[in-house]
Amino acid sequence: MIKIFGHLAPDTDATCSALIWEWYLNDVQKKPARAHILEQPNSEAAFVLKRWGVEMPPLLGELAPEDEVVIVDTNNPAELPATINEVNLAEVIDHHLLSGNLKTRRPIKITMRPVAATATVMHWLIGRDMDKAPDAIKGLMLSCVLSDTLEFRSPTTTPTDRKLADGLASDLGIDIPKYAAEMFAAKSDISHLSDAELLRLDSKKYDAGSTSFRVAVLETTSPDIALNRKAGLMAAMPGVAAEDGVDQVLLFVVDILKEQATLLVPNALVKTLAEKSFGVSVDGDQVVLPGIMSRKKQIIPNLKV
Repeated sequence: MIKIFGHLAPDTDATCSALIWEWYLNDVQKKPARAHILEQPNSEAAFVLKRWGVEMPPLLGELAPEDEVVIVDTNNPAELPATINEVNLAEVIDHHLLSGNLKTRRPIKITMRPVAATATVMHWLIGRDMDKAPDAIKGLMLSCVLSDTLEFRSPTTTPTDRKLADGLASDLGIDIPKYAAEMFAAKSDISHLSDAELLRLDSKKYDAGSTSFRVAVLETTSPDIALNRKAGLMAAMPGVAAEDGVDQVLLFVVDILKEQATLLVPNALVKTLAEKSFGVSVDGDQVVLPGIMSRKKQIIPNLKV
């Protein structure tokens, strides 16, 4: 049984892409496969699965050396199980920069394309066999694209992503603005999360020079809900950093509708980072970054300390 999974802190693209590939391997390629998650996904992913009548994938559990594995939506070992280099890695499907340090026992298939969503890469790989896809799989694919492009607002959006989303929405009879608003409303509900959980919800580790960060992004249509918790979030940052083995947690609250991010500034390190990285002047414990929407394209590449 091939095990398919994405990154830690799974979002809609990581969760649903594993399920899309599960369908493709099982129903088209006739290869036994099962999608998994590494942790419970965010509320948007849970909403999408419920909307399309798809069960949540099971938690992965421990990997054995004989397990055959397909990785989706990442190629970074820091975002994967600690034993990832000890298993039979068969395939990687991704849209992020090449991180390195993955090791394989044999030559494998790697597909990485400069598009906004892993699901867009999968659509290209599946090709004409998409005609066999049930509506639920098409719905998951549409959801991945809308999530990762923030309904085409993100600078990561390509014409390929937009064309795919428009085509899928037409096939499914979905009004994109209405459905995207429902997805983003689900993502904006953070009432059930502790401050530490929120800092880890959608986050990735990154090193800038000799300083290590957990870079958290909260994409929302209701930024005030998170910003009203600013004191608690900043107070939780040192503990999360210590537990996760990084020097500092960064939290960017992305306002989807205003197309800007607010960075919390708990100390002098983050103040210096904000000013060097984004060319702003920081006065206080938060700073607005106009036009900043994408961790992959606008935040991570610009981080300087």
